[in-house]
Formats: sequence, C-alpha cells, structure tokens
Amino acid sequence: MNQRELFLRHVAQTSEAPLALEIVKASGCMMWDKAGKGYLDLISGISVCNVGHGNPMVIEAVKKQSEQYMHLMVYGELISSPQVQYAARMASYLPENLQSVFFTNSGTEATEGAMKLAKRLTGRTKIVGFKDSYHGSTQGALSVMGDEYWRNAFRPLLPGVVHLEHNNSRELEKIDLDTACVIAEPIQAERGVKVPSTEWMKALRERCDETGALLILDEIQTGMGRTGTLFAFEQFGIVPDILLLGKALGGGMPLGAFISSTERMNAFTNNPVLGHITTFGGHPVSCAAGLAAFQFLLDEELINGVAQKAQLFAQRLKHPLIQDFRSAGLLMAIDFGSWDLNKLVIDTCIARGVFTDWFLFASASMRLAPPLIITEAEINHACDVILAVCDDVRS
Repeated sequence: MNQRELFLRHVAQTSEAPLALEIVKASGCMMWDKAGKGYLDLISGISVCNVGHGNPMVIEAVKKQSEQYMHLMVYGELISSPQVQYAARMASYLPENLQSVFFTNSGTEATEGAMKLAKRLTGRTKIVGFKDSYHGSTQGALSVMGDEYWRNAFRPLLPGVVHLEHNNSRELEKIDLDTACVIAEPIQAERGVKVPSTEWMKALRERCDETGALLILDEIQTGMGRTGTLFAFEQFGIVPDILLLGKALGGGMPLGAFISSTERMNAFTNNPVLGHITTFGGHPVSCAAGLAAFQFLLDEELINGVAQKAQLFAQRLKHPLIQDFRSAGLLMAIDFGSWDLNKLVIDTCIARGVFTDWFLFASASMRLAPPLIITEAEINHACDVILAVCDDVRS
C-alpha cells in the first residue's frame, strides 16, 4: 500500500473526506507535497506557526535541548531549565496576578486545568461559557463549547454549565454567587472572528469581580501576537484571573499553559497534594522550542507589523462574492454567505497552491491566519489567487 492508503487505513479520521495532501517539507510560509507542488500556508497549522515553518532559531533550540535531555519529570518537582526560563520570560510580559505558569501538552488541557483550579479555589461548581465558543475537545472543554451540534453526541457532559450570548450585556446577570468561573474568548475565533465591544469586556470583568467568579480568558488562538498585541486582552484594558495559552506557544511543538497567580496555583499543592499533574506538559524540548519562538517574535518585532499586514489583506480582498471581511490582526475571516460557495472557493484555492480552511461555527467564512512572518509579496500573491478564484467561480 502507498502512503495515502496507509493513512486512510491506520490513521484515525475525523471527517469522511480528508484533504489527504502528502506534505513532505515546510519552510517559512510554504509547504510542499511529494510531487514538489508548493502551497502558501494561510492558516499556520491553525494559528500555531506564528514564526513560520522550520524557523532556524526554533530548530537550533530543539537540537540543543535534545542533546542535553529530552524528558524529565515535568510537573514542578525537578528544575528543568527550558521550563523555568520560558515561564519567567512569559511572566515578565504579564501583569502581577499572572506570574505562575502551569505548562500542559495542549490548549484543551489548559482549559481542563483552569476549570479544576477555579472549582478548587471557589468551592463552587457552576461554570459559565458562551455560545459559539471553542475551548477544546476533551469532555470538560467540550462541556463549555458553545454549540450543541458538537456537544450532543457525547452527552452526558459536565453538569452546571450555562452558555450565554457573547457581547450581550443583559446576559451578564446570569453570572451569580454560585459561579466558579466564566470562560470566554476575548475574540471568538471559530465564530469567524467576532470581536466584542470594549464596554462589554469591561462589564464582564466587573461582573466577575462582583460575584467572586474567576474570569478565564482563552487566548489559545489569539495569543502570542496574532491579533496585533502579545495578548488580545491588552486591547480591552482588562486582566483575567486565569489565562489560557496554546497553539503558537510551542513554536510548532506541542505546548499549552494556564497561568494565574502563585497564591492561586498553590491550591494544587494540598488537599490533595499533586492536585494537578501531567506526564509530558512542559516537556523540555517543547519549552525550548517555545522560548526560542517567543524570543524570535520579540527580536524581529513581528507584532509591530501585524496591523499593516492585516490592512493589506483588507484592502485587497474586495469582490462582489465577498459579503464581509472581519479581522483581529492576522486572524481574519472572508464571509461568502454560504457553505457551498465557501467550500468551492477554498478547494479551488488549495488546488492553485493557496492553503486555507473554514471555521467551526462560521462555515460560510474562509479562515486566514498566516504566519506572522508573511511578506507583502506573499500577501499580494495570496490575494491575487483568492480574487482570481472568486472571478472564476462567479463566471
């Protein structure tokens, strides 16, 4: 059997029609298949490769760390330099109440840990999430996911979860004295890049303060510079009690984190001891890669270029078929008004060497989330292809 046949037979599938592109190399913003065809990657492995594929600093960090040691007991008993250095570096860019980092394998595990911490700290069990939100696919994270289509087949899920309307001030009164935590995306990514008002975000923060509920902000997709600031919450003038990170955090390696104050995190040290542990979360090689990617992000001042690059996409992507263009920095959505049209445009773009995707809760919208290193020439090429496909589809 060839590679494709082995893939279909032995790798668990999540859709009936996987793309099944056999990628053999990736560098910068490009990927190549086994036939040598190149694809401009406009989704960065779903907002993971912010500093590009095969970043030399990241590769060197991985090699160096692999030669020293690849795995130790990682959950806070041994001093692992990559973990310590990355946590300290991250903390230096965060507010005073976000100084203690618990590294996980992924964003969804960060969600699980944060919910456990909130219940432990407050002694409450009610959790508030939002409709059209996405926080991961494990059972706890799935419970707070904001769409019944994705949840229903896996019930029963966590009890005591309430879903509110995002950016609706009247709904905030449902956050009450029984609420352990409120988990929200500052920008709803899988809804097709929906940005709430600053007033609503501040009202959400105030309501949590009034009731004693902990505010968990999920920056798994929006963090690490994607929206034009290191973290999206900075744009709203608020600070969460617990911050969730993942995706780009590892520089292409698997890594997530939930971050809070040292005082709060210490709740995991007793009653019971080892209240939250992990075998691989904060893996030395992943932390070395993530720290190198973070340093590259800072050294190259990639965040400073996000707004200008996003503006170029917005200026170029105007077409009668495009009903709306939404952007939070280099997290962007092109709304075509229907799933069928969007899928046709996406498939045609991929066939022409521009790799893109859709959103879980906005199937009529095309996802654009390229590496932050994308150049003006690459942006113009991507837009040329998308617009040409729109012309062909319209005709």
